[in-house]
Amino acid sequence: MEFLVVAPLVLLILGLIMAVFSASASTNRDRRRTAARLAAIEHKLDAVIAHLGATVPEPEYPAVEELVRQGRPVHAVRAYRAETGADLLTAKQAVDAIKARIGA
Repeated sequence: MEFLVVAPLVLLILGLIMAVFSASASTNRDRRRTAARLAAIEHKLDAVIAHLGATVPEPEYPAVEELVRQGRPVHAVRAYRAETGADLLTAKQAVDAIKARIGA
């Protein structure tokens, strides 16, 4: 009798687990697709800018630059993320680029 109660419960739990994994895979696939589309758009935009001979100034982040000058890279990354909403890797790369640009 216990088996008749436990078996449907186990099947329900397995079904829920499979649903979660399926949704997760779909989300990752969508993220990869969006990233690929964004990269293609950026590539095309760079080509248009180059064709027009235009220059696009880099955005300035004075608070981040000041933290880089003070030798506080962790705080600079945090400030960059707060200002831009960037993920950790992007913020780290941006702070490194700012550091190289200002020679700190």
